[in-house]
Amino acid sequence: MIGYAPWLVGFPLIGAAILLLGGRALDKWGHWIGVLASSASAVLGIWLLFRMIGADPAERVADQRLWTWMSAGGLDVDLGLRLDPLSMTFVMLVTFVGTLIHFYSVEYMAHDAHRRRFFAYLNLFIAAMLVLVLADSYLVLFVGWEGVGLASYLLIGFWDHKRPNAVAAKKAFVMNRVGDMGLIVAMALLFAHTGALDFSTLFDAGDAGAGEGLAEATGAVSTLDQGTATAVGLALLLAACGKSAQFPLQAWLGDAMAGPTPVSALIHAATMVTAGVYLLVRSGPILDAAPTAQLVIVIVGTVTLIFGAIVGCAKDDIKKALAASTMSQIGYMMLAAGLGPVGYAFAIFHLLTHGFFKAGLFLGAGSVMHGMNDEVNMRGFGALRRVMPLTAWSMFFGWLAILGIPPFSGFWSKDKIIEAAFTGEGWQPWVFGGAALIGAGVTAFYMTRLMTMTFWGRPRWTEPEYHPHESPALMVWPQVILAVGSIALGGVLAFGNIFTTWLEPSVGHVEHHEPVLAVPVLMGATIAVVVLGALTGYAMYRRDVPAEAPRGSVLTRAARRDLFQDTVNEGLVMKPGQGVTTALVIADTGVVERGWGALAAGLATLGAWMRRAQTGYVRAYAASMAAGVLIIGAVIVLVAILGPTAGA
Repeated sequence: MIGYAPWLVGFPLIGAAILLLGGRALDKWGHWIGVLASSASAVLGIWLLFRMIGADPAERVADQRLWTWMSAGGLDVDLGLRLDPLSMTFVMLVTFVGTLIHFYSVEYMAHDAHRRRFFAYLNLFIAAMLVLVLADSYLVLFVGWEGVGLASYLLIGFWDHKRPNAVAAKKAFVMNRVGDMGLIVAMALLFAHTGALDFSTLFDAGDAGAGEGLAEATGAVSTLDQGTATAVGLALLLAACGKSAQFPLQAWLGDAMAGPTPVSALIHAATMVTAGVYLLVRSGPILDAAPTAQLVIVIVGTVTLIFGAIVGCAKDDIKKALAASTMSQIGYMMLAAGLGPVGYAFAIFHLLTHGFFKAGLFLGAGSVMHGMNDEVNMRGFGALRRVMPLTAWSMFFGWLAILGIPPFSGFWSKDKIIEAAFTGEGWQPWVFGGAALIGAGVTAFYMTRLMTMTFWGRPRWTEPEYHPHESPALMVWPQVILAVGSIALGGVLAFGNIFTTWLEPSVGHVEHHEPVLAVPVLMGATIAVVVLGALTGYAMYRRDVPAEAPRGSVLTRAARRDLFQDTVNEGLVMKPGQGVTTALVIADTGVVERGWGALAAGLATLGAWMRRAQTGYVRAYAASMAAGVLIIGAVIVLVAILGPTAGA
């Protein structure tokens, strides 16, 4: 089974290479190579999934060494892949949802002169993410990690002839590099203390590690003291914050909406922002040994989910409202990942269902833009359900799923996280669980606001300026398929705890924990706040939506400016950095450059002066020698006179 895994990466990588090297001869039909490459990985992934399902749970973790990457001193690094239920889950999400986005992009980018290059980048994005999730060591994971960062930079800035797109790509790239430092530090600490970076040595405990779950692992990480484990855990959190747009490294996510909408769908649903959650869950045994790091992860996740929810309430740009929603939902996943073994499986469960309904919502937003001359301001929409029924219905099911209305997908995954957040002792379950509950209500408000302003109420557009219409079939059918996932995927995977049992070889078996409130009470409270949030959103925006946003409260104005995250970053990092750079430039040009310049000029002057003495005449040299003799003689006489005097 594992022998075919390299082709999961190979197909999209080959597709990207052909499209990039093929030249203009592929401009008219090359995009189908990209679709074929992604589809091939998806088909192979489905086949491998059924092979893994048919295998004994103890045999569902398999490593394959491809070749020795480097060998230097005490470091031997093999390039290898790990196929287990966790990586397989991501393979299916990345390839299946990614392939639907490829099909959608054929029509969405139909009129773009550089469509072939766009599909090459999409293939590269898929390949990099697959390397990340299939890696059998942190070092190989880092290769995919950086590949994802490169591909996102290329795709966010795809229309780089527009300045905002180029700036957004650069912003995402720089903020991700800040997070990357965390992963580098974590790897350095792990190697310094264990001498290994591969998951097998670090986590597995022979047969127990493979078959009974990582909770029983006694690999090399078990030798870490708590201080080192905490440092590694916090470094991994920094990496996850950068890649998954978590507080305080979330500022790039909203601006990244400048890229083509299929890119937004791919980044938010199947690839980039999910990488941080994957990293933390994959590193579960390290976090289990670092309670302080776990608490910080829960705090960061909680802050981010509330932060994103507040920002989402004030955005009129349909894509930026969805981006804020992603930030908030990833916050739920981070919160769950920080809860330890009780939350690992729920974090991945919500990541999977979120991948389907968020991809559907983004593709729906792209469909709305397609019909509205690329307009993104929801204040100019309204009543679009009449002219775009399939898009409206597909987003409607995605809306129900993200709200967590039973029995749609989000209900089964997000409610599990809320229950887990209410588990524990002391103040923590009340604070974190309460925040997760409030976040569900705020999510219902801003997502209902989005749907009401876009599809319901009265039309706020006029023809012929706008001529909204349903999108072509290649754009609609991926939305329909994702809508089916939004409806049923959560219930299917929750039935009989299929999904959590499936993940046990990767994240371990966890006994049931009772929350501080009874599960029916939590479920009822969650549904109540969700319904309240949805009704409030509908009541406020179903009729009057002014073309210009009213001034609003202080909180609304702050939310429109992303709660001043850019202002804070500029004040704390950018401007001090610019000050340091300016001081270094002044020191370089004013002190170093001019100082050495003055010294060089002095030496040149001295050389010029001494050169005058080299006349070539014997009489001049004789005069110089005579003068020298006289000077030496004068010195000797002077010493002879002053010497006795000084001794007396």
